[in-house]
Amino acid sequence: MFSRILRWMTLGLIAVVILASTAYFWDMNQAYDRVRGKGTVIPSPYGDIEYTEGGSGSPVLVIHGSGGGYDQGELLVQAVLGEQFHWITPSRFGYLRSTFHEGATWDDQAHAYAYLLDQLGVKKVAVVALSQGGPSALLFAVLHPERVSSLTLISCGVASSATTDQTQANQKGDMLTTIYKYDPLYWASSKLFKKQFMELLGANDAVIAGLTPEQRELVEHIIDYMNPVSPRSAGVMFDNRAAMPNERIASIQAPTLIFHATDDTLQLYHNAEFAAATIPGAKLVSFERGGHLVMSVEQATIRTVMQQHILDHSSE
Repeated sequence: MFSRILRWMTLGLIAVVILASTAYFWDMNQAYDRVRGKGTVIPSPYGDIEYTEGGSGSPVLVIHGSGGGYDQGELLVQAVLGEQFHWITPSRFGYLRSTFHEGATWDDQAHAYAYLLDQLGVKKVAVVALSQGGPSALLFAVLHPERVSSLTLISCGVASSATTDQTQANQKGDMLTTIYKYDPLYWASSKLFKKQFMELLGANDAVIAGLTPEQRELVEHIIDYMNPVSPRSAGVMFDNRAAMPNERIASIQAPTLIFHATDDTLQLYHNAEFAAATIPGAKLVSFERGGHLVMSVEQATIRTVMQQHILDHSSE
C-alpha cells in the first residue's frame, strides 16, 4: 500500500515538473522572441544604445525603471503617455542590447541620451521617468538643460538616506538584484509567488488586495515584460549600486512634475519630498495608496495630469 502511494506521489511530482518546465520554456521562448531584434541599435561613445520610437507630436524621452528596457518604456507609453506624442524609449546601460561598461555612471547615461537625440535630429524633449530611471533623467536635466522642456518623475529614486526604512528598501533591492540574474529564478518567483513578489516590488498587503482586475492585469503585464531578465541583469546591478543625484538636482530648470505614493516601500516617499523641496518650482502629486505600483493604481489621474504637463511646456 505504502509503495503504491509513493509511486503515485512520484508520478505526480514528475508530472508537475514536466508541466512547469513546459510552461517555463514556452514563456522564455515567447519573451526572447518579443525582444529579439525589435529595437534599433546605434553605436555611440558610451557603447551601443538600443531604442524604439513611435507616435507623433511633441517628442518625449521615456526612461524605464529597474528590470526594464525599451519594452518597459513602451508599456509606460501605452499606460500613461499615448500615441499623440513622439515617444523615444531607450534601453539604459546594461539592459537588453545597450552596452554596460565597468565604471559607467549615470552622468554617462545622461550624455548617452543627448547623443541619441542628436542622431535622431531631436533638439528638445519632455522627459518621463519611472522608478530607478529617475537618477539618469534628473542628471540629463542637470547636464543638458537646453534639451529638456519638462520633466515628469513617477515613483523615482532621487536621494540617498540612512533611515531604517531605507535599509529595508535596500534589502529588497538586493533580493531583486539576485533574482534578476537568472531567468528560471525570476520566472518561478513571479509566477508561483505573485503576492510575495509584488511585496518585493514595493507594495504592501492592502495595495495588493485592493487591486481591481484591470489594475492587476497591468501590474502582471509589467512583471511579465521583465522576462527575460538575464539580458537585463547588468543594468539592474548598476542601478542598485550607483550613487543618487542628491543635491545636484537643485540646478534643474525644467518644469518638474512628481508622482509618488506615501506607502511606497521600494522607492521611499522621501525621494519625492526631497525632489519637490530641492527642484525650483517642482509640483508634487501625492497618493496615500498605491505603493510602488502607483502608476497602475492611479493610472487615469497620472495619465491626465502628466499629458497636460507635457503639453503646457512643449516646445512645439
